[in-house]
Amino acid sequence: MRAVRAHSLARLLAATTVAALAIVPIALLAIASVGRHWYWPSLVPTEWSLRGWDYLLSDGAGVGAALGRSLGIAAAVALIAVAAALPAARVLAFEEFRGKRLLLFALLLPVLTPPLAAAMGVHAVFLRAGLADSVVGVTLVHLIPAVPYATLMLTGSFANFDRTLEDQARTLGATPWAVWTRVTLPILLPGIIVAATFAFLISWSQYLLTLIIGGGRVITLPLLLVAFQRAGDDAVGAAMALVFIAPTLVLFALVARHMKEL
Repeated sequence: MRAVRAHSLARLLAATTVAALAIVPIALLAIASVGRHWYWPSLVPTEWSLRGWDYLLSDGAGVGAALGRSLGIAAAVALIAVAAALPAARVLAFEEFRGKRLLLFALLLPVLTPPLAAAMGVHAVFLRAGLADSVVGVTLVHLIPAVPYATLMLTGSFANFDRTLEDQARTLGATPWAVWTRVTLPILLPGIIVAATFAFLISWSQYLLTLIIGGGRVITLPLLLVAFQRAGDDAVGAAMALVFIAPTLVLFALVARHMKEL
């Protein structure tokens, strides 16, 4: 009985600690976004103001356009990354062939390589192809880190997939399209959603790749966030940070159920 209580207490303590680590920084940002003259050793700001939020919501800040652009790029990256990763993950999960480990290592290279080195190499190619300083170019360069993550995650989903279900559907007369849409995809849906979510978040948080390939002309939310932080205005910077993390929190809330099913 004591062991059960101790185990429950340990789980409660761990959950409380994790929740505090997640909530406290966000709470501090929320306070800073509406506070003025918050200096040590004051626990709360001595003055309160919505000046930071008023500026972010103004047309001159450009937050709305950057937010829409970031959402569009990240959504496109998520869709393309999953579409590219699905066939590759199926082969990696089910097929044994010579050089498989080398291929897996090659998939990890974009993740292991310093982003600056990868961006500079790709930038030269994109300049010749006319893709630099464009939304299309930024979307394509975001696929470099997103596709390997999506492929590796979907490989795990395929590894737990029972292919006899597809064989049974074919035996009952299902067409290849029907097998794919009514058997394979529904079973893999939790893994697909999680892989798409991580690809979205990888694109959403990209700063260096966007700056180099976009040439400062493709303004996304991370670029604005860094600019506001460097401006030295804590209220505006904190408000911008909250705007930046809000979509990620909403996205995690939406896919939490699917993550439990993996």
